[in-house]
Amino acid sequence: MLIVEGLTVEFGGRTLFNNINFIINPKDRIALVGKNGAGKSTMLKILAGVNNNHRGTVAGPDGMTVGYLPQVMKVSDERTVREEASLAFSHIFDLQDKIEYMNRQLETRTDYESDDYAKLIDDFTQAHERLAGIEETNFEGEVEKTLLGLGFKRSDLDRPTSEFSGGWRMRIELAKLLLQKPDVMLLDEPTNHLDIESITWLEEFITTQANAVVLISHDRAFIDAVTNRTIELTLGRIYDYKVNYSKYIELREERRQQQIHAWEAQQKQIQEIEEFIERFRAQAAKAVLVQSRIRQLEKMERIEIDEEDKSSVRIRFQPATRSGNYPLTVDMVTKKYDDYLVFEHANLMIERGEKVALAGKNGEGKSTFVKCVMGETPYTGSIMLGHNVTIGYFAQNQADLLDEDLTVFETIDRVAEGDIRTQIRNILGAFMFNREDSDKKVKVLSGGERTRLAMVKLLLEPVNLLILDEPTNHLDLKTKEVLKNALLDYDGTIILVSHDRDFLDGLVTKVFEFSDKKVREHIGGIKEFLAKKRELSS
Repeated sequence: MLIVEGLTVEFGGRTLFNNINFIINPKDRIALVGKNGAGKSTMLKILAGVNNNHRGTVAGPDGMTVGYLPQVMKVSDERTVREEASLAFSHIFDLQDKIEYMNRQLETRTDYESDDYAKLIDDFTQAHERLAGIEETNFEGEVEKTLLGLGFKRSDLDRPTSEFSGGWRMRIELAKLLLQKPDVMLLDEPTNHLDIESITWLEEFITTQANAVVLISHDRAFIDAVTNRTIELTLGRIYDYKVNYSKYIELREERRQQQIHAWEAQQKQIQEIEEFIERFRAQAAKAVLVQSRIRQLEKMERIEIDEEDKSSVRIRFQPATRSGNYPLTVDMVTKKYDDYLVFEHANLMIERGEKVALAGKNGEGKSTFVKCVMGETPYTGSIMLGHNVTIGYFAQNQADLLDEDLTVFETIDRVAEGDIRTQIRNILGAFMFNREDSDKKVKVLSGGERTRLAMVKLLLEPVNLLILDEPTNHLDLKTKEVLKNALLDYDGTIILVSHDRDFLDGLVTKVFEFSDKKVREHIGGIKEFLAKKRELSS
């Protein structure tokens, strides 16, 4: 299908990929994994043909189609949602024009015995067969079904795309890509802007309708559900596993232990050779043997060990004053924006120590509800905080509240207390800040880096009610594991807005669903909640 041979990429003297070879076969569902900076997004760009700054070849058969969804892209604002998504079928009109052109050629040419004429007939026949297969598709129905599956309402389809946020416009681009059904689909964090229901719909689509897929995702439940192969990028090489992500984690640990044993054996061998050289360097009778050992060291291919798994770092929240029995009580709360009703008559009571999730489609009011609790937006009804409640609040704008003149290390050092101060470097490392990053000023950090730093800062502040709005955005799989373990150990109360099923699984014991302008309570974890939803919809 798609063959990668001798792929080498170098940046400023650093080798990102070193002579990489692999093949993408039909129906492969590949998770591309590796630590930040390993080159995952660069690899997708090379496969898509938008990055040609490399040596080696990436080639497929004639006529093969490749579709690419980057993390960030510029989208058109000139059409309605339906019209924009329907551009996925523009290739049909190109095919019809091609058939019409070939038909005119067949009517006017007289070189019936030539090879060119025979090829023209063959091309004309194949194009007709392709068009006949395509024309059986209900284009309008496919467009509508795909947009609805990705979370749009039927009333949204004829609205201008300019009325939607960047996240919703990315959904339109994803819909176009899915409707095109390319031979190879390349997806860079496709679930970033999707809610749980849309993610499960996308899983079903990829599993049942897609051809070959290569994707990058930090959503473990998603990649486990859709992939059957895992390619790890590390230290300029790749390791190719014919298994999904969870099984890959097991095999990777086995490989790392083998590397450690091999490295230890090699280090012992190196030490023995160096001791021999040092002992006999000055003896003329041993000169030949010494030179032989020196050459042996020079030719030796040094064993490298994969980067250590930082998920073993255990972070514990700072103890806080015990709150009252009911940290949060909400009574008949209604929220409107002018004449638009977000939700009404919301009633909920959260007990001390509970860990609850706010679930529902995007736009149903989860983040708005959190803003009501935090007093950031007006509402009607009553919201009461319990006795001694101290809130730790994480939203995307938390990153904007950091002191830009401090370094990363100083930001955390100012809130860390007691023994935790000796672990600051390890904690920052677990959140993808290496030693060099720790000395950077906040002002030079990217948006994602600032968000991660704000999360670390919150972890070290003594609070007894945590309200976290999409805390796993910008976190890789290992860092999410560190955060989840910290939340599991936390003895305070947690309110979580998240679309990450794997992150929520085993963490929350109650779900409040926001849908149809109402807030409904569901006892049980996220898996039980989703199972009930499937039962009701079947």
